[in-house]
Amino acid sequence: MKGPLFYAKILLFGEYGIIKDSKGLTIPYNSYQGALKTSSKQSDKSEKSNTNLVKFYTYLCKIDTKLITFRLTELKRDIVNGMYFDSSIPQGYGVGSSGALVAAIYDKYANDKITVLENLTRDKLLKLKSIFSAMESFFHGKSSGLDPLNSYLSIPILINSKDNLEATGIPMQKEGKGAVFLLDSEQVGETEPMVNLFMNKMKNEGFRKMISEDFAKITDACIDDFLHANIKSLFGNVKQLSKLVFSNFKPMIPKPFHKLWQHGIETNDYYLKLCGSGGGGYILGFTEDYEKTKNILKDYSLELVYQF
Repeated sequence: MKGPLFYAKILLFGEYGIIKDSKGLTIPYNSYQGALKTSSKQSDKSEKSNTNLVKFYTYLCKIDTKLITFRLTELKRDIVNGMYFDSSIPQGYGVGSSGALVAAIYDKYANDKITVLENLTRDKLLKLKSIFSAMESFFHGKSSGLDPLNSYLSIPILINSKDNLEATGIPMQKEGKGAVFLLDSEQVGETEPMVNLFMNKMKNEGFRKMISEDFAKITDACIDDFLHANIKSLFGNVKQLSKLVFSNFKPMIPKPFHKLWQHGIETNDYYLKLCGSGGGGYILGFTEDYEKTKNILKDYSLELVYQF
Protein backbone atom coordinates (compact mmCIF):
# COMPACT_ATOMS: atom_id res chain seq x y z
CA MET A 1 0.00 0.00 0.00
CA LYS A 2 1.20 3.45 -0.89
CA GLY A 3 -0.94 6.57 -0.60
CA PRO A 4 -0.86 9.74 -2.72
CA LEU A 5 2.00 12.19 -2.25
CA PHE A 6 1.69 15.27 -0.05
CA TYR A 7 4.20 18.04 -0.48
CA ALA A 8 6.09 20.38 1.80
CA LYS A 9 5.07 24.04 1.93
CA ILE A 10 6.81 27.37 2.23
CA LEU A 11 5.24 30.37 3.91
CA LEU A 12 6.79 33.01 1.64
CA PHE A 13 5.41 35.92 3.63
CA GLY A 14 3.41 36.30 6.83
CA GLU A 15 5.41 34.48 9.53
CA TYR A 16 4.02 35.52 12.93
CA GLY A 17 1.87 38.21 11.27
CA ILE A 18 -0.79 35.63 10.38
CA ILE A 19 -1.17 34.82 14.08
CA LYS A 20 -2.28 38.43 14.47
CA ASP A 21 -4.49 38.49 11.39
CA SER A 22 -2.30 40.14 8.76
CA LYS A 23 -1.69 38.78 5.26
CA GLY A 24 0.29 35.71 4.32
CA LEU A 25 1.22 33.78 1.18
CA THR A 26 1.99 30.09 1.25
CA ILE A 27 3.15 27.93 -1.68
CA PRO A 28 3.72 24.17 -2.16
CA TYR A 29 7.35 23.03 -2.28
CA ASN A 30 7.58 19.87 -4.36
CA SER A 31 11.20 19.01 -3.55
CA TYR A 32 10.02 17.25 -0.40
CA GLN A 33 7.03 14.97 0.02
CA GLY A 34 5.50 12.22 2.09
CA ALA A 35 3.03 9.35 1.64
CA LEU A 36 1.31 6.76 3.84
CA LYS A 37 2.79 3.30 3.32
CA THR A 38 2.47 -0.15 4.81
CA SER A 39 5.30 -2.61 4.99
CA SER A 40 5.79 -5.87 6.85
CA LYS A 41 9.53 -5.10 7.16
CA GLN A 42 9.96 -2.26 9.65
CA SER A 43 13.02 -0.01 9.76
CA ASP A 44 13.83 2.21 12.76
CA LYS A 45 12.35 5.17 10.88
CA SER A 46 9.10 3.43 9.91
CA GLU A 47 8.73 1.97 13.41
CA LYS A 48 9.09 5.43 14.98
CA SER A 49 6.52 6.85 12.55
CA ASN A 50 4.13 3.97 13.28
CA THR A 51 4.44 4.61 17.04
CA ASN A 52 3.64 8.30 16.45
CA LEU A 53 0.60 7.30 14.40
CA VAL A 54 -0.67 5.26 17.37
CA LYS A 55 -0.54 8.44 19.52
CA PHE A 56 -2.12 10.51 16.74
CA TYR A 57 -4.91 7.94 16.40
CA THR A 58 -5.66 8.26 20.16
CA TYR A 59 -5.81 12.04 19.75
CA LEU A 60 -8.15 11.81 16.72
CA CYS A 61 -10.53 9.60 18.73
CA LYS A 62 -11.20 12.62 20.98
CA ILE A 63 -11.55 15.28 18.27
CA ASP A 64 -14.84 17.22 18.08
CA THR A 65 -17.23 15.04 16.04
CA LYS A 66 -19.28 18.11 15.07
CA LEU A 67 -16.20 19.31 13.19
CA ILE A 68 -15.01 16.06 11.60
CA THR A 69 -15.37 12.29 11.91
CA PHE A 70 -12.91 9.64 10.74
CA ARG A 71 -13.13 5.98 9.82
CA LEU A 72 -11.27 5.15 13.02
CA THR A 73 -11.64 1.36 12.85
CA GLU A 74 -9.98 1.36 9.42
CA LEU A 75 -7.23 3.72 10.61
CA LYS A 76 -6.52 1.56 13.67
CA ARG A 77 -6.40 -1.62 11.55
CA ASP A 78 -3.91 -0.04 9.13
CA ILE A 79 -1.70 1.19 11.98
CA VAL A 80 -1.72 -2.29 13.57
CA ASN A 81 -0.71 -3.66 10.15
CA GLY A 82 2.39 -1.44 10.20
CA MET A 83 1.31 1.73 8.40
CA TYR A 84 3.74 4.65 8.62
CA PHE A 85 4.33 8.01 6.98
CA ASP A 86 7.25 7.77 4.58
CA SER A 87 8.50 11.33 4.30
CA SER A 88 11.51 13.20 2.94
CA ILE A 89 10.29 16.46 4.54
CA PRO A 90 12.80 17.53 7.20
CA GLN A 91 11.25 17.89 10.67
CA GLY A 92 11.67 21.15 12.58
CA TYR A 93 12.66 23.01 9.41
CA GLY A 94 9.60 25.18 8.89
CA VAL A 95 8.47 23.46 5.70
CA GLY A 96 5.41 21.59 7.00
CA SER A 97 6.41 18.02 7.91
CA SER A 98 3.46 17.53 10.29
CA GLY A 99 1.16 19.37 7.84
CA ALA A 100 1.80 16.78 5.14
CA LEU A 101 1.03 13.92 7.54
CA VAL A 102 -2.22 15.60 8.67
CA ALA A 103 -3.24 16.09 5.01
CA ALA A 104 -2.51 12.43 4.23
CA ILE A 105 -4.59 11.14 7.17
CA TYR A 106 -7.51 13.46 6.33
CA ASP A 107 -7.39 12.43 2.67
CA LYS A 108 -7.50 8.69 3.44
CA TYR A 109 -9.71 8.45 6.53
CA ALA A 110 -12.01 11.51 6.83
CA ASN A 111 -15.75 11.11 6.31
CA ASP A 112 -17.45 13.63 3.98
CA LYS A 113 -14.12 15.11 2.99
CA ILE A 114 -13.83 18.25 0.92
CA THR A 115 -11.85 17.43 -2.22
CA VAL A 116 -9.54 19.49 -4.40
CA LEU A 117 -11.84 18.88 -7.36
CA GLU A 118 -14.71 20.86 -5.81
CA ASN A 119 -15.33 24.54 -6.30
CA LEU A 120 -13.24 25.74 -3.35
CA THR A 121 -15.40 28.50 -1.91
CA ARG A 122 -14.15 30.62 0.98
CA ASP A 123 -16.46 28.67 3.35
CA LYS A 124 -14.96 25.34 2.25
CA LEU A 125 -11.42 26.65 2.66
CA LEU A 126 -12.25 27.94 6.15
CA LYS A 127 -13.89 24.64 7.10
CA LEU A 128 -10.79 22.72 5.92
CA LYS A 129 -8.54 25.15 7.79
CA SER A 130 -10.45 24.68 11.07
CA ILE A 131 -10.38 20.86 10.67
CA PHE A 132 -6.65 20.90 9.97
CA SER A 133 -6.05 23.32 12.84
CA ALA A 134 -7.72 20.88 15.27
CA MET A 135 -5.79 17.93 13.82
CA GLU A 136 -2.35 19.56 13.72
CA SER A 137 -2.68 20.94 17.25
CA PHE A 138 -1.58 17.44 18.31
CA PHE A 139 1.92 18.28 17.03
CA HIS A 140 2.37 21.96 17.93
CA GLY A 141 0.05 22.72 20.84
CA LYS A 142 -1.63 25.33 18.63
CA SER A 143 -1.87 25.36 14.85
CA SER A 144 -3.32 27.72 12.26
CA GLY A 145 -4.11 24.74 10.01
CA LEU A 146 -2.44 26.44 7.04
CA ASP A 147 0.40 23.93 6.55
CA PRO A 148 -1.92 20.93 6.09
CA LEU A 149 -4.26 23.07 3.96
CA ASN A 150 -1.43 23.91 1.59
CA SER A 151 -0.17 20.34 1.51
CA TYR A 152 -3.65 18.92 0.93
CA LEU A 153 -4.63 21.30 -1.87
CA SER A 154 -1.11 21.68 -3.31
CA ILE A 155 -1.87 25.19 -4.58
CA PRO A 156 -0.70 28.66 -3.45
CA ILE A 157 -2.97 30.14 -0.79
CA LEU A 158 -3.38 33.84 -0.09
CA ILE A 159 -4.27 34.57 3.53
CA ASN A 160 -6.05 37.92 3.64
CA SER A 161 -7.04 37.46 7.28
CA LYS A 162 -7.97 34.64 9.64
CA ASP A 163 -11.43 34.36 8.09
CA ASN A 164 -10.56 35.24 4.51
CA LEU A 165 -8.53 32.73 2.49
CA GLU A 166 -8.36 32.22 -1.24
CA ALA A 167 -6.61 29.92 -3.65
CA THR A 168 -4.37 32.07 -5.81
CA GLY A 169 -2.04 31.87 -8.78
CA ILE A 170 1.56 33.02 -8.65
CA PRO A 171 3.50 34.40 -11.65
CA MET A 172 5.17 31.80 -13.85
CA GLN A 173 8.81 31.22 -13.01
CA LYS A 174 11.30 32.73 -15.42
CA GLU A 175 14.83 31.73 -16.34
CA GLY A 176 16.09 34.93 -14.75
CA LYS A 177 18.98 35.69 -12.41
CA GLY A 178 16.77 36.45 -9.39
CA ALA A 179 15.62 33.77 -6.98
CA VAL A 180 13.97 32.78 -3.74
CA PHE A 181 16.09 30.18 -1.96
CA LEU A 182 16.37 28.20 1.26
CA LEU A 183 19.45 28.45 3.46
CA ASP A 184 19.99 25.47 5.75
CA SER A 185 20.83 26.53 9.33
CA GLU A 186 21.72 22.88 10.07
CA GLN A 187 19.91 23.03 13.37
CA VAL A 188 16.37 21.94 14.20
CA GLY A 189 13.88 24.59 15.24
CA GLU A 190 10.87 23.94 17.49
CA THR A 191 7.67 25.80 16.69
CA GLU A 192 6.04 25.91 20.13
CA PRO A 193 8.84 27.70 22.08
CA MET A 194 9.22 30.26 19.28
CA VAL A 195 5.48 31.00 19.18
CA ASN A 196 5.45 31.31 23.00
CA LEU A 197 8.33 33.78 22.76
CA PHE A 198 6.38 35.80 20.20
CA MET A 199 3.24 35.80 22.36
CA ASN A 200 5.28 37.09 25.30
CA LYS A 201 6.73 39.84 23.12
CA MET A 202 3.17 40.77 22.13
CA LYS A 203 2.54 41.84 25.75
CA ASN A 204 4.80 44.81 25.02
CA GLU A 205 2.84 47.74 23.59
CA GLY A 206 5.69 48.94 21.35
CA PHE A 207 6.12 45.47 19.84
CA ARG A 208 2.36 45.14 19.26
CA LYS A 209 2.34 48.51 17.49
CA MET A 210 5.28 47.47 15.30
CA ILE A 211 3.48 44.23 14.29
CA SER A 212 0.10 45.84 13.52
CA GLU A 213 1.60 48.82 11.68
CA ASP A 214 5.10 48.37 10.20
CA PHE A 215 5.32 44.58 9.95
CA ALA A 216 1.81 44.10 8.52
CA LYS A 217 2.23 46.98 6.06
CA ILE A 218 5.58 45.75 4.68
CA THR A 219 4.39 42.12 4.53
CA ASP A 220 1.26 43.16 2.61
CA ALA A 221 3.41 45.17 0.16
CA CYS A 222 5.76 42.18 -0.39
CA ILE A 223 2.80 39.86 -1.14
CA ASP A 224 1.27 42.39 -3.52
CA ASP A 225 4.57 42.87 -5.34
CA PHE A 226 5.19 39.12 -5.60
CA LEU A 227 1.72 38.30 -6.94
CA HIS A 228 1.92 41.10 -9.52
CA ALA A 229 5.57 40.38 -10.45
CA ASN A 230 6.71 43.89 -9.44
CA ILE A 231 10.23 42.61 -8.93
CA LYS A 232 12.04 45.93 -8.39
CA SER A 233 9.53 47.05 -5.78
CA LEU A 234 9.54 43.55 -4.22
CA PHE A 235 13.26 43.65 -3.46
CA GLY A 236 12.95 47.10 -1.89
CA ASN A 237 10.17 45.85 0.39
CA VAL A 238 11.92 42.55 1.19
CA LYS A 239 14.96 44.57 2.32
CA GLN A 240 12.72 46.57 4.69
CA LEU A 241 11.19 43.32 5.96
CA SER A 242 14.63 41.77 6.50
CA LYS A 243 15.72 44.82 8.53
CA LEU A 244 12.54 44.83 10.58
CA VAL A 245 12.83 41.10 11.38
CA PHE A 246 16.51 41.51 12.29
CA SER A 247 15.67 44.34 14.71
CA ASN A 248 12.63 42.74 16.33
CA PHE A 249 12.92 38.95 15.99
CA LYS A 250 16.59 38.33 16.85
CA PRO A 251 15.85 35.43 19.27
CA MET A 252 14.16 33.60 16.36
CA ILE A 253 17.29 33.93 14.18
CA PRO A 254 19.97 31.34 14.99
CA LYS A 255 23.00 33.22 16.42
CA PRO A 256 25.56 31.99 13.84
CA PHE A 257 23.46 33.70 11.13
CA HIS A 258 23.22 37.21 12.64
CA LYS A 259 26.31 38.46 10.78
CA LEU A 260 25.24 36.81 7.53
CA TRP A 261 21.80 38.41 7.85
CA GLN A 262 23.29 41.86 8.41
CA HIS A 263 25.79 41.40 5.57
CA GLY A 264 22.94 40.87 3.11
CA ILE A 265 21.20 44.07 4.20
CA GLU A 266 24.42 46.12 4.03
CA THR A 267 25.60 44.85 0.63
CA ASN A 268 22.19 44.27 -1.05
CA ASP A 269 23.59 40.95 -2.36
CA TYR A 270 20.70 39.02 -0.78
CA TYR A 271 18.06 39.49 1.92
CA LEU A 272 17.14 36.91 4.54
CA LYS A 273 13.87 36.36 6.36
CA LEU A 274 12.34 33.76 8.64
CA CYS A 275 10.92 30.61 7.10
CA GLY A 276 8.09 29.70 9.45
CA SER A 277 8.69 30.28 13.15
CA GLY A 278 12.50 30.33 12.98
CA GLY A 279 14.79 29.18 15.78
CA GLY A 280 16.53 26.84 13.33
CA GLY A 281 15.56 24.90 10.24
CA TYR A 282 15.54 26.85 7.00
CA ILE A 283 16.03 30.58 6.53
CA LEU A 284 14.38 32.06 3.45
CA GLY A 285 16.50 34.17 1.09
CA PHE A 286 15.78 36.55 -1.78
CA THR A 287 18.41 37.61 -4.31
CA GLU A 288 18.56 39.43 -7.63
CA ASP A 289 21.60 37.34 -8.65
CA TYR A 290 21.42 33.74 -7.47
CA GLU A 291 24.76 32.66 -8.99
CA LYS A 292 26.57 35.50 -7.21
CA THR A 293 24.78 34.68 -3.94
CA LYS A 294 25.68 30.99 -4.26
CA ASN A 295 29.29 32.05 -4.51
CA ILE A 296 29.07 34.40 -1.51
CA LEU A 297 27.34 31.69 0.56
CA LYS A 298 29.42 28.81 -0.80
CA ASP A 299 30.07 27.48 2.72
CA TYR A 300 26.34 26.97 3.24
CA SER A 301 23.75 24.64 1.81
CA LEU A 302 21.24 26.44 -0.47
CA GLU A 303 18.14 25.15 -2.25
CA LEU A 304 16.39 26.96 -5.09
CA VAL A 305 12.66 27.58 -4.51
CA TYR A 306 11.59 30.03 -7.24
CA GLN A 307 13.26 31.93 -10.08
CA PHE A 308 12.49 35.44 -11.31
